[in-house]
Amino acid sequence: MKPLQGLLVLDFAQFLAGPSAAMRLADLGATVLKIERPQTGDICRQLYITNLELDGDSTLFHTINRNKRSYAADLKNPAHLAKVRALIARADVMIQNFRPGVMAKIGLDSAAVRALNPRLVYASVTGYGDEGPWVDLPGQDLLAQSRSGLTWLSGDADDGPVPMGLSVADMMAGAHLVQGILAALVQRGASGRGATVDVSLMESVLDLQFEFLTTHLNDGGLLPQRSAVRNASAYLAAPYGIYATADGHLALAMGAIPRLGELLGCAGLAQFTDPKSWFERRDDIKAVLVEHLRHETNAHWLARLEAADYWCAPVMNWRELLAHDGFKALDFLQTVTRDNGSSLVTTRCPIRIDGQRLKASRGAPRVGEHNEAIETEFGI
Repeated sequence: MKPLQGLLVLDFAQFLAGPSAAMRLADLGATVLKIERPQTGDICRQLYITNLELDGDSTLFHTINRNKRSYAADLKNPAHLAKVRALIARADVMIQNFRPGVMAKIGLDSAAVRALNPRLVYASVTGYGDEGPWVDLPGQDLLAQSRSGLTWLSGDADDGPVPMGLSVADMMAGAHLVQGILAALVQRGASGRGATVDVSLMESVLDLQFEFLTTHLNDGGLLPQRSAVRNASAYLAAPYGIYATADGHLALAMGAIPRLGELLGCAGLAQFTDPKSWFERRDDIKAVLVEHLRHETNAHWLARLEAADYWCAPVMNWRELLAHDGFKALDFLQTVTRDNGSSLVTTRCPIRIDGQRLKASRGAPRVGEHNEAIETEFGI
């Protein structure tokens, strides 16, 4: 039995942050009903990654909406809204990510629905919170990254701002929403009352930077200083970075520079005996490594470094990763299938409970696919 089995979650959210939170609750055993507009459904159904689609919907939609059922309802239609309110009265969790004020116009804001169902945990995702000059701006991942300072941490010193290649603001907001929901459910177990949980893309991407932003707040306000050579962190000393070898790339994490020089047979590193110089002169150190490492293969360098437990790794692409026995041992893939047989290979939930890997075979639903079954099951 999965830990959230028996809980009912209503997912009103679109795009990534809210639906990914609902997906994680489904992974953990909750019954998740995706409430979406008739015919077109979640906008994310038509938001494509490299134009790839399956059974009429984008693979992005399939990826973040597995293991849910779809209930199509026009929230501006009084008859539809009455049925949705009946579902809310039975639900444990409700997730929405409309702009501030939209749900209040419909009569589904936190105060209204918690009056209907005092045990409900009402969970919201916004772009920038519910007050301040940014409140009405679009809550989109790249835009949140750009306002947050995150883009000045990646890339080399001369690159200008570099966004992360993943929707990290969305993903972190979804993860934080799950944390808040689970905490509110624990509180409800003691008090009998639900709660309102709010997260925003901006606050989540700021929290992602808590280590470095705290440093900035306490070092006189210095801005991040990215390395000009193979930067992998604006705040860590050499050798931290990724280096080209004769046949690939090698990642080096933290470690003593003289010891690294001994292991690599690199005499040019012997002069850097003062640990303080490993940050102050990191570009000089990295330049020596760039020249030295390119003459031998990954296997050659790994044999020397791994035997000495020096922190390193080959830089693998997805083909190499999927073929590796280390990845296979994780059993990290699963196939999800729609009722019509359309299937998709995707990742599983990364959490294990009592050693059990949490997998589910139900694919993302078609719009309104489960209306009749849901109305019968819940008597609405």
